[in-house]
Amino acid sequence: MKYEGDIIRPPSEAFSLLLQVTVGCSHNRCTFCPSFKGKRFRIKGIDEIVEDLEYAARRFRQAERLFLCDGDALIIPQPRLVEILEAVRAHLPGVRRIGTYANAKSIRKKTAAELRELRERGLGIVYLGIESGNEEILRRIRKGATYERIVEAARKVKDAGITLSVTVMLGIGGAQNSTEHARDTARILTDVDPDFAGVLTVMVVPGTPLYEEARTGAFVLPGNFELLGELGIIVSQARFSNCFFTANHASNYLPIRARMPQDREKVLRLIGQVVQSNDPSLLRPESMRGL
Repeated sequence: MKYEGDIIRPPSEAFSLLLQVTVGCSHNRCTFCPSFKGKRFRIKGIDEIVEDLEYAARRFRQAERLFLCDGDALIIPQPRLVEILEAVRAHLPGVRRIGTYANAKSIRKKTAAELRELRERGLGIVYLGIESGNEEILRRIRKGATYERIVEAARKVKDAGITLSVTVMLGIGGAQNSTEHARDTARILTDVDPDFAGVLTVMVVPGTPLYEEARTGAFVLPGNFELLGELGIIVSQARFSNCFFTANHASNYLPIRARMPQDREKVLRLIGQVVQSNDPSLLRPESMRGL
């Protein structure tokens, strides 16, 4: 398999076959994200992709899950994307689920019929980064989408019968807007009602615009226990019908895996106990945290 640059994939795709169909991210403007800054976005040619699939058919024919890399494969025009999914089916008939990252723009560019067509050809899960439900924070981090458009896109995925996995970020509102960020994020999670929700903690990475904001004091990261306070607000105020909720990403201080709404009270008790203790030894050490 031929890869250009570092490959980013969701933690839940750790055992999936990774097929790079785009290089970089079609948006690539988020102030906090360092992942694709060194890549100029392009869609790989079908010949390149088929060559990788032929290799995979020889070496990984038993693969059951496949993830389309890089940052936003859903932006690929529908005829080419259908061609890629058909090629996956032809070369790797054992693949039962295909996943991809997406953003609100790329989802909204697809019609409902096109999303259903992708589902019928194997697209089983879409990963959507929401980050925050606060309009001002979304604008400041250059997310490229409003609250309304994010909700519209998310519902469109679910209506097509595709599993929806979303991520939000603790701390992205800074210390000044910590509570507002958490409350509005709980609200957008309620409106979206995803199948999976993952909580990450923002990490200020050198070379990003957010790092420059932090360096000048324009952005101040909340303290460790304030970040857990945000998590507590999100858990207590978000309403899910049936969601697997995690905060076990390496960036987080307190790993959590739960089924919502069944486990809400148990999770809130755990967060409350840790926050009340104010004991740093109960948190993931800084040396163990990462992107």
